Amino acid sequence: VLVTILLCLVLSAVAASDPAAVLESAFSARDIPLDPNPARQEWADAPRVVARLDRAGQPIAGPATEIRSRWTQEHLYLLFVCPYTELNLKPDPQPTVETPRLWNWDVAEAFIGSDFEHIGRYKELQVSPQSEWVDLEIDRGNPKEQQGARWNSGYQVKGRIDEQAHVWYGLMRIPFAAIDTRPPEKGRELRIGLFRIGGANPK
Repeated sequence: VLVTILLCLVLSAVAASDPAAVLESAFSARDIPLDPNPARQEWADAPRVVARLDRAGQPIAGPATEIRSRWTQEHLYLLFVCPYTELNLKPDPQPTVETPRLWNWDVAEAFIGSDFEHIGRYKELQVSPQSEWVDLEIDRGNPKEQQGARWNSGYQVKGRIDEQAHVWYGLMRIPFAAIDTRPPEKGRELRIGLFRIGGANPK
């Protein structure tokens, strides 16, 4: 199942012409522990969006994927809440190093762009249920010169599987310096796409 949502990330509760196309991010004065627990105080009342459609715009059966967000002066946080029926996990996970082609297994992804004039330039960041990760710098207008997987954002991730509830959680802590040349501030907007790949082949 491919779940995707394209929207604007806003670092405050500003008005938008299409509220459904906005993920607001709530400020936190302190950095948040790398603990993908949605019941934590930092996450219980965090702004969120849900992804209910596949990439063809068709509804997906079952509970929706949920994405929550907070930000600090140093980091952007994204918490993915991912209900599942079955997981497609990479054997022998190695979360201490980057995992090439992580998108061949269950994964949640964020595509973040700060350049509104060149929307083909953006950063791609992924987290798996097993805390695997990959980060890429993309320039669709100049693919030969793009950094791709050579780029290193310095972000951190943590995944957790709740087998009893059939939900996995993925948390990203992303340095703002990796995704925007401007310092974060209230009202700052970024472009973001949220994407999830789930299920075992051939489903």
